[in-house]
Amino acid sequence: MTDAIRTELERVAAGFGADGLEFVLERPRDAGHGDLATNLAMLLARRDRTNPREMAARVIGELRFSPTVVSRTEVAGPGFINIWLAENQLTGAIAEILERGKSYGRTAAAGSLKVNLEFVSANPTGPLHVGHGRGAALGDAIASLYEWTGHTVTREFYINDAGVQVDRLAASLWARIKQEAGLQADIPEGGYHGEYLRENARQVLASEGSGFARLPDDEGLRRSRALGIRMQREEQDRDLADFGVRFDVMSSEQAIYDAGRVEHAIALLGERGLTYEAEGALWLRTTQFGDDKDRVLRKSDGSLTYLVPDIAYHIDKHDRGFDRAIDVWGADHHGYIPRMRAVLVALGYAPDFFGVELVQLVKVLREGEEVKMSKRSGEFVTLHNLVNEVGVDAARYFFLARKGASPLDFDVELAKKQTDENPVFYVQMAHARLSGIFRTAERDPDAVEGELDLAALPAPQDSELLKTLVTFPEAVARAAREREPHRITVFLHELATVVHGWYHHTRAVGAPEGPDTERARLLLARAARTVLANGLTLLGITTPDRM
Repeated sequence: MTDAIRTELERVAAGFGADGLEFVLERPRDAGHGDLATNLAMLLARRDRTNPREMAARVIGELRFSPTVVSRTEVAGPGFINIWLAENQLTGAIAEILERGKSYGRTAAAGSLKVNLEFVSANPTGPLHVGHGRGAALGDAIASLYEWTGHTVTREFYINDAGVQVDRLAASLWARIKQEAGLQADIPEGGYHGEYLRENARQVLASEGSGFARLPDDEGLRRSRALGIRMQREEQDRDLADFGVRFDVMSSEQAIYDAGRVEHAIALLGERGLTYEAEGALWLRTTQFGDDKDRVLRKSDGSLTYLVPDIAYHIDKHDRGFDRAIDVWGADHHGYIPRMRAVLVALGYAPDFFGVELVQLVKVLREGEEVKMSKRSGEFVTLHNLVNEVGVDAARYFFLARKGASPLDFDVELAKKQTDENPVFYVQMAHARLSGIFRTAERDPDAVEGELDLAALPAPQDSELLKTLVTFPEAVARAAREREPHRITVFLHELATVVHGWYHHTRAVGAPEGPDTERARLLLARAARTVLANGLTLLGITTPDRM
């Protein structure tokens, strides 16, 4: 239903020379301001430097809504356009929700994209921490949003199994193995001190025998490297599986080197005239494509910078036929984005081929106090421990409740509360309450069918719930366009608030208004239950019928 309205708004925008303009179509905060509102005219006015209200009047003059879709429109505030839906649109929307069920909110893309979504990609040097968990929830939810809007998604994990950090892992594990065997050894400078390496060392001695600790250093380091990577990767995979995150492809940095793709990338850049030598080093001409300075590829000592394998990896993604390569990175990589984008544009890739979503730090609070963390010393909150304490649902919801690029305070005590203060409990309770209505009615929700009679829904809470439900597809579409899953948590919380208000102020089973109202409210309850379930499922969160 909102699809038809958005399509007409897009047609008018194109008529104003703004084809492809991204505008908002959403439920206004005040129910008296219509059923939907858009900022289209304000965006057009900003572009043309004209009066927004005058532009809104011009836009309304161009709109050709069928009276069976929209009953009226008006200019509001600084230039919003408020839209009132025709009654048959509301009844038709409920019919669509009931008919489509679990697929309600899914849309088909006009041009389906093949999307590679790479996320987590943690170094195999230790357990996953809460920051990795936030990246996992964000990446998985963005992937789901792309899928819900008609695109094909490959979830990918890039194993950073080459480079200095893995050398430090090998040396640290080798030292711990010797220590556990009673031999003298020190963790190298910059190495890893976490208790998990002591556990890994005991596992190695148990499986390989005590003689392992007396191997020559070069062999011990080599084997510790392979064993350390394997043990850390197995643990990371278990933690991600427990968190409900799956990957379609596991790529390896070392494999990129072994396949010759790094040297291929350097050669390709040279063939395009994008490299030059100066001061004994090989440079990349990224300033020609928007970077603030040219970047070194090969240092004067012959070693490669970390930019080179990353370029090779993204060339590989393009060669695999992806239309979009979306990476979820830690916020500390912010400055790295323009140089990577500059390289890919220089190679002739589409400007929108490469995209990055940043994940800010997570501050874990326990009883109001911040839990201090240091990965190097081994003092940090692991994803495994957090999930064990608060559960998958709370962890996912809290990680997704704010935009990824915003800092997040994760209140452990709040996440464990079984009260309305806990936002995930609040949303899930709305679903459980709706399920309880059908237990009271002794009816299977899926067996409640028929046409909705608006005349049988006299309470303002009935209308508010109905009008909130129909905006779910638009909420999904916007969250997908902007790659912002937190918009779904915002929608779910708003819907839950409306559901709780409806539950307390109206009665479905045994409605005092009569059997027609009971029938209509059961249809409304089934539709609301479906939308809540779809939104939670999209985010990877369960939908309990009892709490």
